[in-house]
Amino acid sequence: MKTQIFVDADACPVKQEVYRVARRYDLEVTLVANAWMRVPAEARIRLQLVEDGPDAADDWIVDQIQADDILITADIPLASRSLKKGAYVLGSTGKPFTDDNIGQALATRNLLSDLRDAGAVTGGPRPIQKRDRSRFLQSLDEMIQAIRRKHASAPREGAESP
Repeated sequence: MKTQIFVDADACPVKQEVYRVARRYDLEVTLVANAWMRVPAEARIRLQLVEDGPDAADDWIVDQIQADDILITADIPLASRSLKKGAYVLGSTGKPFTDDNIGQALATRNLLSDLRDAGAVTGGPRPIQKRDRSRFLQSLDEMIQAIRRKHASAPREGAESP
């Protein structure tokens, strides 16, 4: 089984970093978006357009993603749904979403949404910084290495176990 990288692409600020790491590891990348965008003309990088709709891209990703695939997203509910399928999930600032932190991330998201609705919070997330890009590259590399180690230590199908 070969790991694929899925990108929730409409507002993703780290696409170039994803391409660079995917080339190094010879991985396929699927960018999922509601609108056309330019992507490198490479066989391993493709754009999947989905119809407009509040969760069309999220639903497509969850239908396609498998255990040990990687998702790049800032969408916390999408991250949660993908973790449940056994995928690895990385935010665009390089912070991984895990089974251990997704509950807190969802609670914080819901609280901030309520505060925004009440007019108490008017800003969105801060712009991505150079250190975020660096952390992202390191985290994605570590994630791919962890998946590879996991598969290298797993017994092969049909092999006898001691």
